[in-house]
Amino acid sequence: MVTGSAGFIGRHVADALRDAGHDVAGLDIRDGADVRDPDALDELLPGVEVVVHQAAKVGLGVDVSDLPGYASVNVYGTAVLLAAMARHNVRRLVLASSMVIYGEGRYVCAEHGDVRPGPRAVEDLERGRFDPPCPRCGAPLDWAEVGEDTPPDPRNAYATTKLAQEHLAANWARETGGSAAALRYHNVYGPHMPLDTPYAGVAAIFRSELRAGRPPQVFEDGRQRRDFVHVRDVARANLAAVTADVPAGTLRAWNIASGSPHTVGEMAAALAAERGGPRPQVTGRYRLGDVRHIVASPARAAAELGFRAEIGFDAGMKEFARS
Repeated sequence: MVTGSAGFIGRHVADALRDAGHDVAGLDIRDGADVRDPDALDELLPGVEVVVHQAAKVGLGVDVSDLPGYASVNVYGTAVLLAAMARHNVRRLVLASSMVIYGEGRYVCAEHGDVRPGPRAVEDLERGRFDPPCPRCGAPLDWAEVGEDTPPDPRNAYATTKLAQEHLAANWARETGGSAAALRYHNVYGPHMPLDTPYAGVAAIFRSELRAGRPPQVFEDGRQRRDFVHVRDVARANLAAVTADVPAGTLRAWNIASGSPHTVGEMAAALAAERGGPRPQVTGRYRLGDVRHIVASPARAAAELGFRAEIGFDAGMKEFARS
């Protein structure tokens, strides 16, 4: 069963599972079935062997008024799902987690080695100082790849609820003897990405602006670095996770990323070039819940899942710009 099966990522995952020969049941609020509804789950779960949990409230959010929605869908909804899985003796979960749980990512100071900067100060952001300094000496830092063992440090409501999902899944696994595979998606983009919503990813927001003939509005200085991974690659990762070797009673996490990071400004420029403009505008604006650099190591997923992204940045952005 795929939750969120009519959503952006969920529909690609469900298609990949069906193409591989799996029988797939879908649950999605667009079809009137809510992951927070025990009755809907009790109707769908009999006979299910694996749940692939994609349903979630996504995006950074608008303001603190979004807190109840994130907690309700992502935390309470996952708890209801896990309880129903226990009732129906479903012992395998693939969870759509996120790189946002890492917070500001990993940095290296020339003098102090690996450091974890705190939240960026408003006064620094207002002055255009977007890169976090060393928390010990104030010196500039170099970003480094984040591995799955990096301690979590969520910086916004969405991130906090995604980490809570992992904790709940680990609790479920220990209590039931089930196994949970947590896929920490990095910046996913591709066909069927939602349009014209503040809860969409930055790639979708830029594409919407270009479709309307407006220049993409690039926050900060455009040099913030991310890993953009195509949704069809993400679907392949889910397919691999369904049968991955995860010991009973445990949760195992993997970064799902392309392994080829780019800046947000580069992504905006690639989309604008493919559509013939207008050129992006770098605004200097910022969002307090954002982080500066978050770049994943895909090594564990390659070694344990056999997963390597196949769709490169240039080809993926060309397709996405026209989708």
